[in-house]
Amino acid sequence: MEEIIAIPVEEGLLCSHFGHCHQFDVVKVKEGKIVDKVSLTPPVHEPGLLPKWLAEHGVTEVIAGGIGKHAVTLLEEKNIKVNIGAEKKSPEQLVEDKLNNVLSVGENGCNH
Repeated sequence: MEEIIAIPVEEGLLCSHFGHCHQFDVVKVKEGKIVDKVSLTPPVHEPGLLPKWLAEHGVTEVIAGGIGKHAVTLLEEKNIKVNIGAEKKSPEQLVEDKLNNVLSVGENGCNH
């Protein structure tokens, strides 16, 4: 089974605000191993645009720090699983944590 996990990134680490990051690292996982990673520049921020854009890139899951409730709803409508409140780590470490069932999630850092 293939998974495609998107992580909003700022200066090489998880960006605390999903909708305002300048880059997404998109990590492809097959058979429990990272097989590819690309960095994508998202389109200019407009409410509701990122979920559609990520779905067009085949994303199946998002790891985020803070993310608005509307974005979560739109992602879930596109069958994209959302992990909220992740720690500020590198995208590779976050994906490895997920694969090893130790991804720490918690409070949503976004209040809208």
